[in-house]
Order: sequence, then structure tokens, then C-alpha cells
Amino acid sequence: MTERIERADGRRMDQLREVTLHMDWVSAPEGCVLVSCGNTRVLCSASLTEGVPRWRKDSGFGWVTAEYAMLPRATDTRNTRESVKGKISGRTSEISRLIGRALRAAVDYAALGENTIAIDCDVLQADGGTRTASITGAWIALQRAIAVGRDSGFIPGNPTRDSVCAISVGIIDSIPRLDLPYEEDSRAETDMNVVMTGSGSLVEVQGTAEGAPFSRAELDALLDLAQAGCRDLTRLQRAAVDSAPGAVLTLTDGVIA
Repeated sequence: MTERIERADGRRMDQLREVTLHMDWVSAPEGCVLVSCGNTRVLCSASLTEGVPRWRKDSGFGWVTAEYAMLPRATDTRNTRESVKGKISGRTSEISRLIGRALRAAVDYAALGENTIAIDCDVLQADGGTRTASITGAWIALQRAIAVGRDSGFIPGNPTRDSVCAISVGIIDSIPRLDLPYEEDSRAETDMNVVMTGSGSLVEVQGTAEGAPFSRAELDALLDLAQAGCRDLTRLQRAAVDSAPGAVLTLTDGVIA
């Protein structure tokens, strides 16, 4: 009999960490959700405003953008706020752009009208997968903001073309794994972030071999893991969009409660 290999947190290799969504965790934004993926926690807020950037004015199209940031004590040691440093790091800029690209892949600009939705993703606690949790939560916050805009007549049409979520996968000790916490991510032989639509199309794949190159077969195995994880996250997202104000939803081993 083959010995069953377990991860440090007891999960199977193909199992997501428990995901919890606290809807409307703060009340001011048009859309807001606190996303917890294991010990990673990200607050995603969506702000709807009239008008678009100058370069898009009079086009008839709207705009969606995103900003990402980590609180000083999101990790084990305190980091100085980037606003105090006076310079945004390359990592922060790259993740902000990634979140924006992911969301824009699922938006019909014409139906949004000349309005802007800005998403703020603030990492309260980091234990791996902050960018993927941000994308998954950002889409939920975006949808709640769109609902507010449509109900008020501010948004003329339905700008939602599809859902979008993201998950990390990687190879650790030669074994493909889904949804890496920091302990695994920090020693991964191959590390990959996968962004997918609810219909199963790929938006972005960020994959890197930290040691030995990975094979096509290993790439396929990682994408299969990511696709299965994203299917569960998509079901959770859709349940969250239709949930009551202040609702709390949890996804545990494929079951939503």
C-alpha cells in the first residue's frame, strides 16, 4: 500500500485551504469583502465614481483599476509603509497591475458607461497567496459595487462578462500541490499563480522554476490542480455576490456553508 503523504496543515495535495468571506466588513465602499484563505487575510474594497481617466474621456467606455498594499505587520516582522518611504516597490506595482488586468478581462466597458471602479486590496495578514486571494475577493467587491451602480441608475448596463478568480499551485518535494501557504511557497521547486475565468479560460499564468526546470507534464498537472481549485472558488464567489448584507460564507473542502 502506498503511504499517504500529508501536508503540514493536514490537507490533501489537491485541497484548498479553508476560505471565509465576510461580506461588507466595512460599510463605506460600494462593495467590500474580507477574504480569509487559511491564515492570509485581505480586505477588498470597491469604490464607484463618475468619470474616467483623461485619456479615456468621451470614449463611452468605463474603467476598472486596482491598488494592492500590505499593512506594516502583515508578516512576522514590521515593514515600513511604502507611503512613508515615498516609493512604491516593484512587487506592489506588479501585483496591482495583475489585479487590474484580471478584473478587466471580465468587464464590458461599454455597459459600465463612463464610470470608474477602483479596487483597493489591503493585506491584513500574509501567509502565502495574497495576490490570488486579492483577485478572488476583488471580483466579489466589484460585483457588489456594480449592483449598487445599476440599482441607482448610475451604471447603464450589465458590465459583467464573466467571473474571475485565482489560485497558487506549486511543486514541493517533487509533488504538485494546490494553494500554497508561506511555508510551502518559500521552498517550492516550482511556483505558479493561475488566473482563470468562471467559464474556465485562462487570463494569466505566472510560473517560475526556482531550481530544476519543470516538464510539460508537470505544467499540465499544475494547471489541472488550479482549474479544480478555481471551480470551487467560482462557486463561492457566485454565492457571495447574491448573499445578504453582512453575510459570512465558508468554503471547506468543496462545501459552502
